[in-house]
Amino acid sequence: MLITQVDAFTDTPFGGNPAAVCLLQAPRDAGWMQSVAREMNLSETAFLEGRPDGAFDLRWFTPAVEVDLCGHATLAAAHVLWEQGDAAPGNEIRFHTRSGLLTARLRGGWVELDFPSDPPRPVDPPGALMEALGVECRHLARGRFDYLAEVESEEVVRALTPDLHRLRAVETRGVIVTAASSTPGYDFVSRFFAPATGVDEDPVTGSAHCCLGPYWRMRTGREHFTAYQASARGGVVRVEVRGERVRLLGQAVTVLRAELSPS
Repeated sequence: MLITQVDAFTDTPFGGNPAAVCLLQAPRDAGWMQSVAREMNLSETAFLEGRPDGAFDLRWFTPAVEVDLCGHATLAAAHVLWEQGDAAPGNEIRFHTRSGLLTARLRGGWVELDFPSDPPRPVDPPGALMEALGVECRHLARGRFDYLAEVESEEVVRALTPDLHRLRAVETRGVIVTAASSTPGYDFVSRFFAPATGVDEDPVTGSAHCCLGPYWRMRTGREHFTAYQASARGGVVRVEVRGERVRLLGQAVTVLRAELSPS
């Protein structure tokens, strides 16, 4: 059984966010998938199973848990299906997931993902979260999965060194930290921390932009953004907010193919 490693939200090898993609030839149980994800030790491993209607069942696992939504591994999965000929080039791919039906299609050399919007709502700051971040927040909100903290500047986002031990105790999937960009070509920057799910810092987080897009629309009145996730690897996400859906556009490059031993 082949497993492919793809760098997502980048067009350059060893940038963006690496995800493993495994196209199953037969059903496998969640325990086996979790073991493979732990072995790969990437922020997410995606498992695909073809359906009679031509769509795919898609699940995502961190090294520690199964997650409800993942953008970069979905982008990687679509890239692999087109590259390997398991989906016709140019045809829309439909994924059945724990977050409903998601789609992917090619658009001008980029992969466009259609995801559910996750508008965050203002919340009072939990003391543990503020202590863990160690910076002053302009605004704090919470979406379906994550806290979102806006800070003063891009420089604050880039310099942030949160207390991951304290952050692990906050009851949330993860914490998004964002600011308006001072770098030409980008509208906002972000970083994403999720130690409670086994990922201290995720390099580029597509699902976080389902929250970031609506948030920055509320802040600016705009619906189209070019975003940069300022991790050590870095990555670019184009975001379009369209009512109850968000379109995320990114690029991807294959870096590794391997064969899983029978187990």
